[in-house]
Amino acid sequence: MGTTHGGRDRAADRGPPLRRVSPLEEVFRAEHGRAVAVLTRQLGSLDLAEEAVAEAFAVAAATWPTRGVPPSPAGWVVTTARNKAVDRLRREAVGTAKTAQLALLQAQPEVVEVGAVRDDQLRLLFTCCHPALAPEARVALTLRMVGGLSTAAIARAFLVPEATMAARITRAKKKIAAARIPYRVPEAVDLPARLGSVLAVVALVGTEAHSPAGGDEPTRDDLLDEAVRLARLLVELLPDEPETLGLLALLLLTASRRPARVVGGVLVPLDAQDRTRWSRVHLEEGQELVRTCLRTGRPGPFQVQAAIAAVHADAPTWADTDWAQVVALYDQLPATPVVALNRAVAVAELDGPSVGLALVDRTGLDRSPVFHAVRADLLHRLDRPAEAAAAYAAALDRTSNAAERADLERRRAGLSG
Repeated sequence: MGTTHGGRDRAADRGPPLRRVSPLEEVFRAEHGRAVAVLTRQLGSLDLAEEAVAEAFAVAAATWPTRGVPPSPAGWVVTTARNKAVDRLRREAVGTAKTAQLALLQAQPEVVEVGAVRDDQLRLLFTCCHPALAPEARVALTLRMVGGLSTAAIARAFLVPEATMAARITRAKKKIAAARIPYRVPEAVDLPARLGSVLAVVALVGTEAHSPAGGDEPTRDDLLDEAVRLARLLVELLPDEPETLGLLALLLLTASRRPARVVGGVLVPLDAQDRTRWSRVHLEEGQELVRTCLRTGRPGPFQVQAAIAAVHADAPTWADTDWAQVVALYDQLPATPVVALNRAVAVAELDGPSVGLALVDRTGLDRSPVFHAVRADLLHRLDRPAEAAAAYAAALDRTSNAAERADLERRRAGLSG
């Protein structure tokens, strides 16, 4: 959500609008996590809840195109999923556990109202981030169950093959079931052990929103709204924890760019965005949160990333950005390959593209399309068009998002101009 995206955006042009999202997709994105959370509370089984919700959406896909979207699609999904779970448990109620599970479900009132499910999602978030699971498994499982992201999207976020991620998610669900991990918000004493993973999950939801792994859309505003909502819940839960404030600030500052980042369905580069169109409400709240974090004197990675976004927000134009400050802030972050790539983009603006390119090549992020897109941009600026074209081709080989592909194609075509 920071400079990497800005670097990738640099050469984007205007193009034809992209396809519209179907009503079913809109409902899936808005309600998948809530429905899984409600069903998990009722069923006591993460696996069964996800399968029931998947069956409900399969019914929706088969019936909504002809019958139309029901008046309350969110309630319809929860009710249908609940009924599917009851039907399945009846068929399989040959053992004590299934019989007890069925009795528990039938004893509970049918859930139609879904407006008050915020705590359910928070419980699911902390369940998926249980310390019994490996850190990467916690994040992946939560993105799947709470965020409703596809396995392919999560695999891209972790830069691993899809099959590897699918196996990781399956193992995590089995471990939760085998260990009988309770579905509840942990006590205050348990929160520090889980907070890091929870924050990482919400941040990755925001990253996926900023740059979807698949599909045709250039951004996923619904996911970004969801990430902001979850971050606000965490701030309510832990108001004195500066990293929760930092994450919320980062997401708000990212959200502030939305009105200018996509125009006519097409990506607009950060250096070409009309910053007068940035959302002042989101921007001012994010900047105030950054100032609050600074006063606490307990910096952490999300606070530093938010500070970087705030530096961008302070600059009236791309050229006016305080790149020295951006680089100095990146130097305060853990030296991961992604941070190194982001930092290299900022260094390229400060010290020139050849210096930035040398740093990019050290990151080793060959699987990432962003890595190759940044290389292509820097090679283009160094007047090395053949190598830039090869780098764009490598980036195209590594992305399935239609908007991102269109952007890369335009940039590659622009090399000859």
